[in-house]
Amino acid sequence: MEKTHAIKCSDLEKVYGYGRNALKVLKGISLEIGQGEIAAIVGPSGAGKSTLLNLIGCLDSFNNGTLNLLGKDVSDFSVEDLSGFRNKHIGFIFQQHNLLTEFNALENIMMPLLIGRMRKSRAKSIAKDLLERFGLSNRAHHLPAELSGGECQRIAVARAIVGKPDIILADEPTGSLDSENSKNLTEILLELGRENNTTILIVTHDPGIASLTERTISLMDGEIV
Repeated sequence: MEKTHAIKCSDLEKVYGYGRNALKVLKGISLEIGQGEIAAIVGPSGAGKSTLLNLIGCLDSFNNGTLNLLGKDVSDFSVEDLSGFRNKHIGFIFQQHNLLTEFNALENIMMPLLIGRMRKSRAKSIAKDLLERFGLSNRAHHLPAELSGGECQRIAVARAIVGKPDIILADEPTGSLDSENSKNLTEILLELGRENNTTILIVTHDPGIASLTERTISLMDGEIV
């Protein structure tokens, strides 16, 4: 049976600047990603990979085209509607873990659930289970400054997936890790994604990471090649 589209872009364009100084970063991207599909976006620096991910994640606006997420045309969503949609349906992972420095590992993972008004006891139980899954149970009460870079990034991945979002967008999520930690972290992310039927889109320069996904999308100069 054909998968339902989680992400559908049609002729998506992004331009920075105006007039003679205008720079067209994305030049009419049309792309469909099925629900539960795991794909990588690859290409050289400046190809538009992160820009495309930010548009799909509703973190930036586009100039032309349409964007359909989970069956909803988000092109005309208000800022408030986009914020609510992101919080409910999309998880983000970035190369810099962006953990909240004043909260410990367990609290950082709990945060999306608490924002979604889940009971604290329930959120704590779910976060503890994820910490165990990532092999970090003994680091639950450590602050980010007391953790290694690899540990912080594992917590960031756990935080992104804890609420079981429909879509996970990852921008070079393992770029600061060594090859072994990078592969291990990606495998855990993809395993959890498959369990939850989560659509995962990963921007990466690493062909080893791209090879772990089901499909690779190549960008060059703002176009799919």
